[in-house]
Amino acid sequence: MTEFDHDLLVIGAGSGGVRASRIAAGFGARVAIVEQYRVGGTCVIRGCIPKKLLVYAAHCREDFEDAAGYGWTLGEPEFSWPRLIANKNAEIARLESVYVGLLEKAGVAILRGTARIVDAHAVEVDGRRITAKYVLVATGARPALPRIPGVEHAITSNEAFELPALPRRILIVGGSYIAVEFAGIFNGLGSQVTLSYRGAQILRGFDDDVRHHLAAEMAKKGVRILLHSAVERIDRRPDGALVVRFAPAGSTVECDAVMFATGRVPNTRDLGLEEAGAELGENGEVIVDRFSASTAPSVYAVGDVTDRVNLTPVAIREGQAVALTLFGGSPTPIDHIDVPTAVFSQPPVGTAGLTEGEAKEQFAEVEIYQAVFRPLKATLSGRDERTLMKLVVDAASQRVVGAHMVGADAPEVIQGVGIAVKARLTKAEFDATVGIHPTAAEEFVTLREKRVVPGNVKPRSRAAT
Repeated sequence: MTEFDHDLLVIGAGSGGVRASRIAAGFGARVAIVEQYRVGGTCVIRGCIPKKLLVYAAHCREDFEDAAGYGWTLGEPEFSWPRLIANKNAEIARLESVYVGLLEKAGVAILRGTARIVDAHAVEVDGRRITAKYVLVATGARPALPRIPGVEHAITSNEAFELPALPRRILIVGGSYIAVEFAGIFNGLGSQVTLSYRGAQILRGFDDDVRHHLAAEMAKKGVRILLHSAVERIDRRPDGALVVRFAPAGSTVECDAVMFATGRVPNTRDLGLEEAGAELGENGEVIVDRFSASTAPSVYAVGDVTDRVNLTPVAIREGQAVALTLFGGSPTPIDHIDVPTAVFSQPPVGTAGLTEGEAKEQFAEVEIYQAVFRPLKATLSGRDERTLMKLVVDAASQRVVGAHMVGADAPEVIQGVGIAVKARLTKAEFDATVGIHPTAAEEFVTLREKRVVPGNVKPRSRAAT
């Protein structure tokens, strides 16, 4: 008779939980996964996948316009929001069934219901007590809403995917990647978009040149960006329109929808984590070590619920590492260094490694190689769009410590460049690589113009080395 019902009980069937479950089951562990909503988690159901589908849809308008410069004559395009959402929903349903099939094929038991941790080895699922040698929390995060008058009239990214109609005018509040992505989506589909951010520039935490370049390109496409602006209240008029008042100036914006993209909160409420001995942070995140172990014996956590690097591929990697550590005989710490990422804005952003500002905090001297140019496609289309490409180099070692791009296909390009950054290649090794012509990507191996900026770290003396 076994001591526990399962070797591993996973709470949350999102990207991290599903990967951990499948890998652990592959090692012969008895695994169950609990999900109260839909299998697939935020990314598949109401995150990266449906968002990317809407990004594709939004970009079609420019593709139709650009076609004229290449000799095509098209009739007046017509767009149907209901048809797009219906097609999106069908694809999400298909993907969910794929995820369910993968779990079932791996031998993972899928338990439907709401879970609460009772102790380090027991979880209640809708009143049913289930025991496990290890418990993995992978419940993700949810959009946060501010406490302001009228916030009940606003939506988040969750509701944006299911709007019954495309809003004619929409205010998006926030400067995060979610905010700028939805600004591009709604703008491309024909909405009048205003983006409001309380800070000095959008995309806080990204390279400053990337931030300024993207903001300028978005403005050229028709997105109105209000900086240093904070929403004070939202009122609904009798005709259904929303009036948003900003502090401290008291200016207003009238719109048909308000979407907040002002951060996310880890889903730890009512999970019983603290009672089980797991420490939570100020934002409700599960505090874990580099092996994703919490302070509660036998309780682990991965993905956005830990609020480390909140990206789907990172959650997947963390989930796999936990399975390797617990059941694969290979203790695997998490590496969050030089994680490449993308913003599917319009134009999109791709980045890997350090920003210029971060590099200055780590090195005595930094070399910057940068180019801004008109992409080849824009020459015949006549579109006023510029691509930015930038390399950040540690002057002493000549290692490329950061790579950044704003422009068409930036996420696709940066994936390969991210390998080079992770491999700690030098600028000379970039230069020695033959470019593929004509592409924008070749610019990363042909950048020559350099500017040197002093860092904030004193160089070591020869005696010290």
